[in-house]
Amino acid sequence: MERRQFVRNATGAAAWTALSASRVLGANDRVLVGIIGCGGRGRTVMREMLRAPNTELAAACDVYDTNAARAAQDFSAGQAKTVKDFRRLLEMKNVDAVQISTPDHWHAIPTVLALEAGKHVYVEKPFALTVREGRAMVEAARRTGRILYPGTQHRSAPHIAEAARMVQSGEIGDVSLVRVWNSGNIAPDVMKKQPDSGPPAGLDWDFYLGPSPTAPFNRRRFLTTYRLFYDYAGGYITDFGNHRVDSVHQIMNATGPHTISAVGRRLCPDNAGDIFDLHLVTYQYPNFIMEYVACWVNSNGIGGRSAGLNYYGMRGAYNRPHGFAFYGTKAALYVDRIGYETFPELEPGAPYEAPTPGETNLKYRAERKAFQGADATALHARNFIAQVRIGHKGAVDEMVGHTATLTCHLGTIAAKTGRTLHWNAQQEDFEGDAAASRLLTRDLRKPYDLIRI
Repeated sequence: MERRQFVRNATGAAAWTALSASRVLGANDRVLVGIIGCGGRGRTVMREMLRAPNTELAAACDVYDTNAARAAQDFSAGQAKTVKDFRRLLEMKNVDAVQISTPDHWHAIPTVLALEAGKHVYVEKPFALTVREGRAMVEAARRTGRILYPGTQHRSAPHIAEAARMVQSGEIGDVSLVRVWNSGNIAPDVMKKQPDSGPPAGLDWDFYLGPSPTAPFNRRRFLTTYRLFYDYAGGYITDFGNHRVDSVHQIMNATGPHTISAVGRRLCPDNAGDIFDLHLVTYQYPNFIMEYVACWVNSNGIGGRSAGLNYYGMRGAYNRPHGFAFYGTKAALYVDRIGYETFPELEPGAPYEAPTPGETNLKYRAERKAFQGADATALHARNFIAQVRIGHKGAVDEMVGHTATLTCHLGTIAAKTGRTLHWNAQQEDFEGDAAASRLLTRDLRKPYDLIRI
């Protein structure tokens, strides 16, 4: 691997001269894109991006040659350039935008450097591995004027927008409690530990580890199961929870909590990794309370199924593993990635009187509604290309991504410290808790400390 040193400017970031090279795109001009991180999710999103008119893959980058070659072959019949070092991709002046779909610990560095190279950026969720890295990404987007678009596809889902209308119009009444849940079952050892080994051919393991601590190669630290380790990811709350927390912010028109308390446990010690497999967080917002629950030893989540409806992640006959619910005075609104339904409240009456069988004159405070939608990944990816083509940001911007991921991180920090934490959103810091504040960042391992956080 090349170890070229980049000249640093006064802020400590790598200095680039390509900012002025960013092209102004006409309606019929090709949008040239690059992909950094060519695993399964990266290829899924890139496939949808390339279905936008006049969009072409110029380069595929991955520290694992197999993945880069597969992306180039799948999307350009092998014509796209393949590189191991993302910095070589950023030197390509004809590239208008990049998709960053690396493991989480590599989100911030290529994002900041891509923005400074004049590229627009689509970055997968979670936005960043730490709060401070997220802030560095936000500042780079503002400094360069480039689009920084988070991969939280719920923002492009029409049924999520409709749920926001229902709540904000008062259709389900006043909402003071929101619940978010992610569940599955890895007990007792579905993700069991594996022995260390040599890395596969074509993988630069040191570059893969990058700014995270040195560790021997282990299959569980690589590809999809890297999320089991806090060195590379933020746990279930930033993986599954991030989308739903972002949707709560959209639906409730909220920007973040002020008080956070949490508990985290490892119930399956024979499984690989160190993330919590039971994680409960209570967030206090100015006008409501949100409860988050990740339980990875039972997949039923909160709420049952209604006949004829599909639910995201459902398996077998019973479970409803992912979702978020809004408890209004007129109705409860249950939402997931592919639909929503309302459960109306009865009008006031005898509090415990059971209805007579067959009774049809019950009066409810709201209508019963159900909507079956679809995953919005394809629409979200093409919306990014549309923003690139017009050259300015839309409603889904860097703060949307940063705030959702930041909120998730606060829940993990509260569980790790075991204390109720008070968050100052203006300063992006905890009030009076230096130990908790230290968990807002990490030390970047040399020589991969390419940005200042």
